[in-house]
Amino acid sequence: MSAPARRVTLRDATLREGLDTPHVSFTTEQRVGVARALVRAGVVEAEVVAPSRVAADLELVGAIRDHGIALECSGLIYASSNDALSEIDGAAHVLDHIDLLMPVSTERAPESRDAKLRALDDALVHAAGRHADVGAGFPHSLQCDPAFLCEIAALAIERGARRIVVYDTNGGGDPVAVAGLIELLRERVAGANVYFHAHNDLGLATANALAAVAAGARGLDVTVNGLGDRAGNAALEQVAMALHLKGFETGIHLHELGALSNVVAEASGVAVSKLAPVVGEYVHWHRSPSHLRAPGLFEAFDPALVRSQRKIDGS
Repeated sequence: MSAPARRVTLRDATLREGLDTPHVSFTTEQRVGVARALVRAGVVEAEVVAPSRVAADLELVGAIRDHGIALECSGLIYASSNDALSEIDGAAHVLDHIDLLMPVSTERAPESRDAKLRALDDALVHAAGRHADVGAGFPHSLQCDPAFLCEIAALAIERGARRIVVYDTNGGGDPVAVAGLIELLRERVAGANVYFHAHNDLGLATANALAAVAAGARGLDVTVNGLGDRAGNAALEQVAMALHLKGFETGIHLHELGALSNVVAEASGVAVSKLAPVVGEYVHWHRSPSHLRAPGLFEAFDPALVRSQRKIDGS
């Protein structure tokens, strides 16, 4: 009897990261529509609260719930913010999950290691007192001393963090570096439930996400169409398909990916390239004469998985 497929959680961050995309804004109605489409596609958790606009984004959670949308909502709070404790108070009974952020680069405040540890410790203890389901996220994880990342991650788990989020904040990581860091955390930090957050500045976000999973990460942050800051994030549709083909279980309904992509493209105003992997118009369109006799040999996946149809151009 074969072993069951390993489960990987895909946490969608479109409604948070998407608003960091130049010229993108969502009305409340559009954000509710995206939330609905995410649920139809099998997404269980969405990150909807940004650390720069906690109070405003918490109002969206109420709108999602008022519409009866069964989506777990999570959000980010900077542990060292002057308003961190009051923001935790406001979010603790609204959000399903809170991730407290502590940038681990020495070039971001607080600069000293001890100050970072103290601030995160204080915020986690406060969150525990509010009975919040809390995790800890570490921006610049691939740009810091790995030993310090392990130290602060161990502190977070000791103080009740249920997951550790590793951020490739500048998108400069590669699959070897990402896998090595995830393996190190899992080896040195007992009980580390690791998530990975990829950026796509070098076009490696999907590859880095897969490397993180291969190294033992249990969850990934993704966005629909790769929407996000600068060059965007790991695209939900690419990651979900790649994991499916490699035998992982995500709970994502692949046949809904095209419709979800269209909802986000319309709401954001950012068009999907015809060459986009998985959901692009040209993915199953064959023109080269050498392909035409057996086009399936030249496709990474069956078009039926995404309710697409193969197109043959014999001209």
